[in-house]
Amino acid sequence: MDVIAAPPLALGVLAPVLVIVVAGLLALALDLLPPRTSKEHVGSVALAGVVAALLVSVLRWGTEERGFSGMLVLDNYALFFNVVICYAAALVLLLSLDYLRRTGAESGEYYGLVLFSTSGMMLLAAANDLIVVFLAIELMSLSLYVMAGIFKTRLASSEASMKYFLLGAFASSFLLYGIALIYGATGSTNFERIAAALAGRPHSSMFLAGVGLLLVGFGFKISAVPFHMWAPDVYEGAPTSVSALIATGSKAAAFAALIRLLGGPLRVAQPDVTAVLWVLAAVTMTVGNVVAVAQSNLKRMLAYSSVAHAGYMLVGLVAGGAVGAGAVLFYLLAYVFTTAGAFGAILLCERGRAEAVDVGDYAGLARRHPLLAAALTLFLLSLIGIPPLSGFFAKFYVFGSAVRAGYLWLAVIAVLNSAVAAYYYLRVIVYMYMREADGEGAVYAPSFAGGLALVIAAVGIVLLGVMPAPFVDLAQAAVSPLFR
Repeated sequence: MDVIAAPPLALGVLAPVLVIVVAGLLALALDLLPPRTSKEHVGSVALAGVVAALLVSVLRWGTEERGFSGMLVLDNYALFFNVVICYAAALVLLLSLDYLRRTGAESGEYYGLVLFSTSGMMLLAAANDLIVVFLAIELMSLSLYVMAGIFKTRLASSEASMKYFLLGAFASSFLLYGIALIYGATGSTNFERIAAALAGRPHSSMFLAGVGLLLVGFGFKISAVPFHMWAPDVYEGAPTSVSALIATGSKAAAFAALIRLLGGPLRVAQPDVTAVLWVLAAVTMTVGNVVAVAQSNLKRMLAYSSVAHAGYMLVGLVAGGAVGAGAVLFYLLAYVFTTAGAFGAILLCERGRAEAVDVGDYAGLARRHPLLAAALTLFLLSLIGIPPLSGFFAKFYVFGSAVRAGYLWLAVIAVLNSAVAAYYYLRVIVYMYMREADGEGAVYAPSFAGGLALVIAAVGIVLLGVMPAPFVDLAQAAVSPLFR
């Protein structure tokens, strides 16, 4: 009788993820123990777990390990995204510590869900198989669906959670159907085997249909037009800390998997994919910026802003190659600090014991709380792309990669969109510095952890703007092996 040998358990490839999962389980266990009136200790454990995973990822830089029959790859590319995702999760946890208690939604389950969602994001960056891609997306998304509705007594929060879940499930079905078609066309779900099966022969209509459905699934996760309709409602109704995680960590993880796909199995269909991405990039950045101009709710404005930034990042994918993909990696690093900081500044403002989310609430904020207004101004200027902040160099490298690749008109569209975006970002700054509040304006909700998060984010965008070259080199070094 033949003995079927089980593949060896290569737990080293899962080391950063295991740290996050163990911390998540520990957070759930601590939630059952005293003190029951405060969950600060649970949040501290969750934050320690994220920092530990960040350190593990940094210490493993320069190594490559594969596991589970090549389904997971822990290389510099995955480690770079681990750092980006861990920074996003750490900033969100810092912002959540006092915010949840202030809003009456403090619970140990929240911290566990943040960590489990983070583990799904990290798995997505290391995935080398379409099955793992799907499982990682579901692990990430299911946690985010629940967190979006963590305000159980608020109708808007429940509505956001339901919309996110229904549309997310619909997008997942497209993704799964696309995986099935690609498997039917190539006989494998492994990235390398798919590429080998397609080498030297024409692409079947089944494969191209599968690629199209994959792009639909990823389009939802990165909130690209026309798959973005969930974003404004979810960002507005979800807790602000959860909106920050959706806008940063989940977007970074989705781009991580998409770039690895474009550098591997989808490279053989590059002309078709590039044409689709060109249209997606142009439409996404234009719709995101134009609709954001009409928004008076800051969370909805940042939702459409995140749609526009997804369009900018797609410009780098259209440019293709290691140069374009490396520019997107640097863009994501800068985007995480900038967007988390912007949401954090909004999270630390309240008006009449409620969140201050209307533009008018921020009238005169510079006079009442000059440091908070200065921090929010810094983040908004970075989102515009004003030098010497990180947002300028992020756009510079992405748009420059498009010009070098010959996509001049796409770069022109991107620059014009950046000019449009300046209007709605500067409008908030004008309100803070040049308008007086009509009645009671927004005030600062004291939070040491939240203030620390803003300081870290501000230092990050200034550092990435003053000396971007080392970080760009790291991004290029991480992504180059994918495009050999």
